Amino acid sequence: MPVFEKSVKIDCSLKELFNFHLDTNNLPLISPKDTKVQLLTPNIKIKQGAVLKLKAKKNFLSTTWEVRIQKLVYPTLLVDLALKSPFSYWEHSHIFEECDEGCIMKDVVHYKLPFCFVGALFNSFVKKQLAQMFSFRHKVTKQLLESKKGKV
Repeated sequence: MPVFEKSVKIDCSLKELFNFHLDTNNLPLISPKDTKVQLLTPNIKIKQGAVLKLKAKKNFLSTTWEVRIQKLVYPTLLVDLALKSPFSYWEHSHIFEECDEGCIMKDVVHYKLPFCFVGALFNSFVKKQLAQMFSFRHKVTKQLLESKKGKV
C-alpha cells in the first residue's frame, strides 16, 4: 500500500497546533486555491468517533468525503479514516511533536487507489498531487500560526 509523508517545523506550541487542527473552519483556509472545500457538517466537534462530511471540487471534478476520527490523543495525534472518498482506502495521521523551536507537524497518509492494478498506474500522478496539496497546507498552516506571534 502506498504511503505519503510530509513534515514541517512550525514555531508555535503543541497545543496551538493541535487546536488549529481541531477547528474544521481551518480546512478551507489550508486548501489549495484551485480546490474549493465545503464542509457539509459545519461546526462539528472533533473527537474520537466523530464523522466529518465535506465536498471538494477541483477543476471540474467534485468529490464527497466522509471521514471518521479513528484516534485522537491530545495534543500529539489525530488519525482520520475515510469512509467515503475517491480512494479505496485512506488513513491520514496528523502527528505533532515538540522540538527545540516549536513543533514538527507530520502528515502520514496510507492510501490505496481504486480499480486494482489499473488504479496503481496512476500512483505517481496521485503522489505528485498529494505533494502539492500538503506543501500548500504546510506552508499556510505555518504562516497562520507563526503570524500570531509576529514571525512571518
